[in-house]
Amino acid sequence: MKAAHCLPLLLCLCIGDALAGTPIQLQHAASAAARVSISNIAGSVNVTAWDRDEVQVSGDLGEGAKPLQITGDNDQLSIKVEPSGSSGSGWFNFGGDSRMAPTTLELRVPRGASLDVKVISAPLVIDGLAGGDIKVNTISGNARIHARTPDLDVNSVSGGIELSGQADKASLQTVSGEILAPALGHTAKLETISGRIQVGGGPWQALTLSTVSGNVQLSGALAPGGSIDVDSMSGDVQLRLPTDTSAKLHASSFSGGLRSDFGKPVEADRGPGSALDTSLGAGNGKIHVETFSGDLRVRRQD
Repeated sequence: MKAAHCLPLLLCLCIGDALAGTPIQLQHAASAAARVSISNIAGSVNVTAWDRDEVQVSGDLGEGAKPLQITGDNDQLSIKVEPSGSSGSGWFNFGGDSRMAPTTLELRVPRGASLDVKVISAPLVIDGLAGGDIKVNTISGNARIHARTPDLDVNSVSGGIELSGQADKASLQTVSGEILAPALGHTAKLETISGRIQVGGGPWQALTLSTVSGNVQLSGALAPGGSIDVDSMSGDVQLRLPTDTSAKLHASSFSGGLRSDFGKPVEADRGPGSALDTSLGAGNGKIHVETFSGDLRVRRQD
């Protein structure tokens, strides 16, 4: 009787072992400024910088995936998770994806490396990089990036983007995912359909931001002669500027409310809408903010 009772438990354990992923343990020499390309379909990707001229990959390879390898040379390396039977053409071969279990990738790369990461439903974490550029394409996985980079380019559909480091130049685009970036550098382009945007930083030489229905909170300084251009359809916009900002300011809303700490808006003579045109300080830069139906607030930054 005892053996009969144990049989279901042993059967479950055997099935669990059969479905478990294959442990990954790979390493490859790399230059200090190597470019590392990473692709994963489902699971997770964690990239951590270290002070070694080597790329190391650990984790678990999902059932149904090809054996993983690091390809390329010391300057350009590639780690790509693919389903068995995939021809390898295109970004991902979706024909076999449904038969492949999630893969967990844990990578260590040189601190000055550049990254090119492509994921579908795998959340991404990048931590500690300093010096190389970073490019990310994701469908539904959130991207959390703690790094100092001269150039950051992130495209996401429903995954959020969270930057806790410094990006001198940034292009961040989502459809419905939110964008959180408190330390953007001198050049930034931000786009979303319905995702919330909350960013800060500067001083900005050129910042452009567009949203359809996502709300925007923007705070930061303008570089001498710099420009800020914000366009919103129905999302509310709040812009906070330092008291010593030097720029010509144009703010307008067709049917949303408009308030400003830098002058009094004027209502349209005919129909809805209000606008504000004024100079801040010497008026060296340019700030242009428009909403259609979203409320617009221009505030002094404490």
